[in-house]
Amino acid sequence: MRTTLVISTYERLDALRAVLDTVARQRVLPSEVIIADDGSGPPTADVARIFAQRCGVPLTHVRQEHRGFRLTRLRNLAIRAASGEYLIFIDGDMLLHPEFVADHVLLARKNNFTQGVRIPLNALVTADWLTGASAVAKPPDTRSAGMRRLYGWHSPPIAARLRRAANHVIAIKGCNQAYWRQDLIDVNGFNEAIEGWGPEDKELAARLQHAGVKRQSLLFGGIAWHLHHQRAARDRRTANEQLLQATLANGVTRCEHGLDSQSPDNPVS
Repeated sequence: MRTTLVISTYERLDALRAVLDTVARQRVLPSEVIIADDGSGPPTADVARIFAQRCGVPLTHVRQEHRGFRLTRLRNLAIRAASGEYLIFIDGDMLLHPEFVADHVLLARKNNFTQGVRIPLNALVTADWLTGASAVAKPPDTRSAGMRRLYGWHSPPIAARLRRAANHVIAIKGCNQAYWRQDLIDVNGFNEAIEGWGPEDKELAARLQHAGVKRQSLLFGGIAWHLHHQRAARDRRTANEQLLQATLANGVTRCEHGLDSQSPDNPVS
C-alpha cells in the first residue's frame, strides 16, 4: 500500500524543520511526502529540498498564493498531487512518534477513515524543543497536557481493540487524520466554501459518514505532539459553522466547491 504524508504549513520554518526531523525518524517511512504550503516564502522550499536530500523519500512541494487561510483548497491541491492510495494528513506543527506512520498503516481498513490524537505542548516545552531538543530522539515533556498526556502511551494491540470505542473519546481534528484517496475523491474532497478557521475537518467527516465511510479512532497509536502557537483568528467561525450544520441537516455527501473546483475540465482520478 502506497502512503502519502501530507504536511500543511505556512511561514513557520522552525516548526516545519522539527516536524520533518520526526518524519525522518519513522520506522516505516511514507511512500512520499507532500508539503502543502499556503504561500510561504522561498526558505520553505529550501527546507523541503534539504529534507528530501537527507531522507531519500520522494517529496512534492505544492504551493498556493497566500490570500488568507485557505486550508481546504490547500489540502485539495495535495490530494490532486498525491500518488499514494492512503493519505495521512498532519499540520506543520505536529511532532510524530517514531511509529506514527506504521500505526496508521496498521489500522488502515477499507471503507474507514482514521482520526488520530493530538497531545498539546505548552509554550515553554515548545520553545525548548525548537531550540535544540528536536535533535534528541525522545518524547517531549507532556506534564502540562493534563489527562491528554496519557495518549502518549504506545500500544498498537490496544489501539486496534479500541478503534471504535475511542470515537467517544477523541474529537475530530484535521491535524492527525488518514483517508483512502478514492473516498476523498468520491465526496469531492475538502469543502472550499469553508475559508479561515472553521470545522472543515468535521464537515468532511460528516460527508464521508453520510456516504457510508465509517469513522475509527487511533488511541494509543499514531501519537503526535502539537507545538504551541497563538490561537488563530475566528472571524469566519459563524459562517463556517453554518456550512457544517447544513451538511449535517441535509445528509450531504458531495460538496459543490471541492476538488473539482480547481480544474473542472480535469477531474481527479
